[in-house]
Amino acid sequence: MKAILWCNGANPNSSILDEVLSNDAEVFGVDGGADKAAEEGVVVSEILGDLDSVDITRWEGRVTELIDQNNSDLAKAIGVLTDRGYTEIDVIGTEGGATSHVLGNWAALCDAPSGARIRIHHNDSVTSRFHPDDGEMEFLVGEGEVFSVFALLPGKVWLSGARWEIQGEYLGMSTRGMNNEGSGEVVSLRGEGILAVIRPR
Repeated sequence: MKAILWCNGANPNSSILDEVLSNDAEVFGVDGGADKAAEEGVVVSEILGDLDSVDITRWEGRVTELIDQNNSDLAKAIGVLTDRGYTEIDVIGTEGGATSHVLGNWAALCDAPSGARIRIHHNDSVTSRFHPDDGEMEFLVGEGEVFSVFALLPGKVWLSGARWEIQGEYLGMSTRGMNNEGSGEVVSLRGEGILAVIRPR
């Protein structure tokens, strides 16, 4: 099953909306993101969050309050959808806002459980989460196409099919995996920690 989480940042541009909304996925608002989705004419199935930034009077019967304050609304929402059996989750509306929220979006990828393919859509790129429990990740990268791999949670990493390969090196949060290049082949990635793969749009 596929889902879209619409967050309370700046609304995504039209190309992102065209891309993610064409996937026949159910749309969920992350707190105030529900109001922003509605302003764009998008049907929202349900609101997930602590409800501190949304007008709940317009969403009667479609609200699920997530009161745990130990994690962000995004992390909690991903957890709820994963528990419900969603296997692909596209996250939009994350641009802009406080620096802590920007970094928090990547941190949410660490808090979220395994079992779902998670993508955060930015104006210039897409971040895909790699979780070691989900097994090897493979993706096609064109020759000379730039992509980056960052270790959100450290561990040994194996990366093949790119210009600069990594063979079982311990990778922490650093620039070690930044601006690699594709060779026109399938890139294979596995690791012991949680990784973020960032590719241009």
